Amino acid sequence: MERRTFIKNAGIAGGMMLVSPILAKAVTPEEYDFPLIDLHVHLTNEYTIDRMMDFAKTRNVKFGIVDHPADWAIRNDADLKRYIDKLRKYSVYIGLQPIDLEWTKRFSPELLSQIDYVLMDPQRVPMGNGETLSIWQFDTYVEDTEEFMKRYMAYAMEVLNNQPINIFGWPLFLPVCIARDYYTLWTQERMQKIISAAKKRNIAIEINDMAHTPHDKFILMAKAQGLKFTFGSDSRNQNAGRLAYSKTVAKKCNLKKEDFYIPKQKS
Repeated sequence: MERRTFIKNAGIAGGMMLVSPILAKAVTPEEYDFPLIDLHVHLTNEYTIDRMMDFAKTRNVKFGIVDHPADWAIRNDADLKRYIDKLRKYSVYIGLQPIDLEWTKRFSPELLSQIDYVLMDPQRVPMGNGETLSIWQFDTYVEDTEEFMKRYMAYAMEVLNNQPINIFGWPLFLPVCIARDYYTLWTQERMQKIISAAKKRNIAIEINDMAHTPHDKFILMAKAQGLKFTFGSDSRNQNAGRLAYSKTVAKKCNLKKEDFYIPKQKS
């Protein structure tokens, strides 16, 4: 299953809502003091860059477009150059969303330097037995919860400590089968470990609108320690830029414009 297509299954949405104490509600521009930027938007044949630009105008939001450096997306320098050249004509940030640890070997440093930002999440968890769990999938099965959390944290640290990234995506997300234990599994110690690793390398934390993660306690911990945040819908459809949960939890946590990471657009 391609990443994120799982959301078409209505059951997953209910599973993700288990972890969120906040019911998204309308937040008007007068109620917040932070930039409206959705840095996690994908394009499709139906939802083209021109269609997304229409959304940007009507919803008063700026977009960051991402694609995956992978065999089925951006495979090499030629693909990456076409991707950059296509998007540079528009008022968007240009990003990449890697899904494996060796992704930079595909590209020249010169072309990578033209990307505005890199967003990566820890959702393909190696379990040490040859199996990799794609934890966004609805049917992900966790046999031993503590062993899973150990492996999950180890992989998250690999991403945070060693990958050339600007944004840590889908923070604190859990597979649906263990999502009901969100507040038990995300201990103070585990959350602090993620925050400390991100702070050490100035990596921003995504407030993910699709998954409704992270929760307000984590955001307040991270804010108190000087971390920056971004909004991300992880959308490839009509939900781009809506950001209901992201705006609501940011308002609840009193986030201001200085609390947000904004990429520098390359020329």
